[in-house]
Amino acid sequence: MLLVIDVGNSNMVIGLYEGAALRGNWRLVTTTYRTGDELRLLFTMLLQQEGVKNSEITGVCISSVVPQFNLGLEQLCRDAYNLEAILVEPGIKMGVKLQTENPKEVGADRIVNAVAALEEHEGPLIIIDFGTATTFDYLTANHEYRGGIIMPGIQLSANALFEHCAKLPRVDISTPPTVIGRDTVSNIRSGLTYGYADMVDGLVRRMCEETHTKPKVIATGGLAPVIAEIATTIDVVDPLLTLKGLKLIYDKNKAAA
Repeated sequence: MLLVIDVGNSNMVIGLYEGAALRGNWRLVTTTYRTGDELRLLFTMLLQQEGVKNSEITGVCISSVVPQFNLGLEQLCRDAYNLEAILVEPGIKMGVKLQTENPKEVGADRIVNAVAALEEHEGPLIIIDFGTATTFDYLTANHEYRGGIIMPGIQLSANALFEHCAKLPRVDISTPPTVIGRDTVSNIRSGLTYGYADMVDGLVRRMCEETHTKPKVIATGGLAPVIAEIATTIDVVDPLLTLKGLKLIYDKNKAAA
């Protein structure tokens, strides 16, 4: 069985593949101070929920944008599974051409999403990932990663309002029934949902105009379903895009080994 792990700034998403099938997946808060021993206990408990023993794990593939977390994960793989993990980093087989000014700067999660999207859809594509940051990635029909956009994520914006505006409360992110809010909470929710949806539509239109193409737009990340209900330019919501990409990258590199 294969473990795939995507470490983001806010959440760590874990998938367990049995052959081609995703047997289980989990979303955990990213906590950078966890030791290898703590991770081993945590992962062992998750696998036990699925009736899987550590000895049944035959491979691990990791993408991470939190470097200080990587050492603990690598220790976990050696101690619990007697394996060396495949890390998504320069030099591994991906199947995507990074056509940017500095390819080493491209986040591992963005590469993984690109691999998965190009496996399932014909380019050109725009991938929008609603994470701690909201990112837009543009992919050509020739499997070229041309670059994209980075902006503050929805939850990050909500937290900033709460932390820096003394009279504004912390709110959960959901879509209010009307754009014009009748109280403070609905005002904030309207800005975070309708505001971000219109920002998404505007940026997608600008990317289309700049590239003279009509790409398919794929959304992923925890808040993708919320924005996709309002935005008019999102074609597909795929919450498992990153996990799919990690499995594809593992398979490409295992075959080449």
